[in-house]
Amino acid sequence: MKTPPNPYLVLASAIVLPGSGQVWNGQPMRGLIFLFFICLLGGFTLLTAAPEVSFVGRYAGGFFVWAMAIFDAYKQARIRHAIWQHNMA
Repeated sequence: MKTPPNPYLVLASAIVLPGSGQVWNGQPMRGLIFLFFICLLGGFTLLTAAPEVSFVGRYAGGFFVWAMAIFDAYKQARIRHAIWQHNMA
C-alpha cells in the first residue's frame, strides 16, 4: 500500500489552493466539483450583495464552500493516514 500524503500538508494545500487537497487525496473530480461550486456560489453572492458590502460579504458563498472543501480534504487525508497506519502496525 502506497504511503498517503501527510494530512497537514493536504490541509495547507487546501487552504492555499481550493480543490488541491482533494487532488492530493486522489479525488480530482471531487476537487473540480468543489471549484465549480466555489465559483457558482461566489458569483451568486456577488450578484445579490448590496454595493456597500465588504469583499468577504460579496463572495461569502464561495468562501463557505472553500471552507467546506478544506474540512473535507483534511478529514479524508486523516482517514487515509489512519487506515494506512493501522495496516502497517
